[in-house]
Amino acid sequence: QVQLVESGGGSVQPGGSLRLSCAASGFNFRIDDMTWYRQAPGRERELVASITSDLTIRYADDVKGRFFISKDNAKSTVYLQMNSLKPEDTAVYYCSRGHGLQWGQGTQVTVSS
Repeated sequence: QVQLVESGGGSVQPGGSLRLSCAASGFNFRIDDMTWYRQAPGRERELVASITSDLTIRYADDVKGRFFISKDNAKSTVYLQMNSLKPEDTAVYYCSRGHGLQWGQGTQVTVSS
């Protein structure tokens, strides 16, 4: 069965960095689009970044230039490098196959001084 397992969340001060990982299994990782979403308390889940099988990348406007998505097909893992973190980046971050076909369990990111 499909499994998506996120890791790398935590607490960091404003301006800090975190790298999220999502280990995938149970499907052909090489040919699927992969995405990162986030959901802050009281808000809807929103798309943060996406990467297609041909490595086309898109970002939400408020993370452009700070967040970077990448994938390692050999490891079936997608990453989200998050730099210059802001308090408003605080949320649970979810990895998804495609745009919501399957979801990981989420990993909490808290940005606070």
